[in-house]
Amino acid sequence: MTRLPPRAGLGFKPEHFADIRKDMNPPAFFEVHAENYMGAGGLPHAQLTALRNDHAISLHGVGLSIGGANGLDQAHLARLKSLCDRYQPDSFSEHLAWSSHGAEYLNDLLPLPYTEETLATICDHVDQVQEFLGRRMLLENPATYVLFAQSTIPETEFMADIAARTGCGLLLDVNNVFVSCTNHRKDPRAYLADFPMAKVGEIHLGGHDSEDLPSGPLLIDSHGAPVSNPVWTLFAEVIERMGPLPTLVEWDNDVPEWSVLAQEAARADRILAGVAAHAC
Repeated sequence: MTRLPPRAGLGFKPEHFADIRKDMNPPAFFEVHAENYMGAGGLPHAQLTALRNDHAISLHGVGLSIGGANGLDQAHLARLKSLCDRYQPDSFSEHLAWSSHGAEYLNDLLPLPYTEETLATICDHVDQVQEFLGRRMLLENPATYVLFAQSTIPETEFMADIAARTGCGLLLDVNNVFVSCTNHRKDPRAYLADFPMAKVGEIHLGGHDSEDLPSGPLLIDSHGAPVSNPVWTLFAEVIERMGPLPTLVEWDNDVPEWSVLAQEAARADRILAGVAAHAC
């Protein structure tokens, strides 16, 4: 499911390449978005090849539209397989979301109603992906801003069913849990208590933005800010319960200097190491 070490990793940004090569204590792994490396060569592949030679790599997809109603894009899937074959990543993951309809691609990860029909569609797509790639994948819980009246299955049960039917693992994004639960006025700890933790192969932590509306706070999963203190607290509680797991700190917009990202990864590593030391 994943060969990533149970320590902290960071999303790779090309502007940090020189700093990473000089860092004597780099993160345990780097994550890259698959869609940024679907060309054949050039500087992106030169940098990724150098990273792969020295570090564990997580390949994270954002464009498969695994919840799409019109089937998977076979050309996109072929490019993804070529990338996996070339770099042999230690983990591959995608999102529980859709982002295309027919020939139209929407630059966003859109939510789904949780019904038996969508469950069957997603399981079929996950089966296709795993068979085509020849590897198990992780599926990430979404950050959501709307709820569907058609939904008949709780999100945690929906994800547990996908994992049980397909054999895939799950990627638990703790920030997404906090964002969704805040927006829907639900308890994130209740959500995490119901989440199928035994299937989790990797954790994501990211930053969010907040707006105060007359109806209450609205959180946006922006990946453009430090991880918030409530999310750090939830993360520590998950690690206390589950033990160390590979944990990625995401920061994709308004990207800061390398030292700032390294400090975020170090904070995650301290939490992970604390549990490991306690276990000994």
